[in-house]
Amino acid sequence: MKLQKNTSLALYSVLEFAAAPDRHISAAEIADKYGVSAHHLAKVLSDLTRSGIVESVRGVGGGYRFAGNARRLTLMDVIRTFEDLSPATNDRREPGELTPVGRALGAILSEIDEIAKANFSSITLATMLRLIERQQRHRADFEARPNNARVAADTRRADARDAIKASRRGAKPK
Repeated sequence: MKLQKNTSLALYSVLEFAAAPDRHISAAEIADKYGVSAHHLAKVLSDLTRSGIVESVRGVGGGYRFAGNARRLTLMDVIRTFEDLSPATNDRREPGELTPVGRALGAILSEIDEIAKANFSSITLATMLRLIERQQRHRADFEARPNNARVAADTRRADARDAIKASRRGAKPK
């Protein structure tokens, strides 16, 4: 299952809000953190507000904040706000899709989509927040060991160099 950019932005944002539910976070702050347009993100946040997942607070100290229950809201609840998950009607089929191989591949791809939906439906925001926290602790523990901080910094610099080279070639970084 390939998620649209808006869906990914929504997931990033909702997890940021759920991590600090009492705090109002501006669209600009999230946009800066994830390197996206604040204007584009504001449209995504507007959809999240309409769905009741976040609430918008105007004025000084305003922004957005989480309005849901992190122990009950799943990744699929957020994804459904942005993705059309109904089965494709396939008005325009490719000739190969009607062959036995095409039908078999279609069945497998459909099953994979169903498995992905089931997984997204089983993962709550609270579970994601625990995973994020565990990864951050693991990284901090790794970097605290002698020599690992230098290795980690060298790795980040190499990753940044690779991303810059890839962007110059027009390729997507790893």
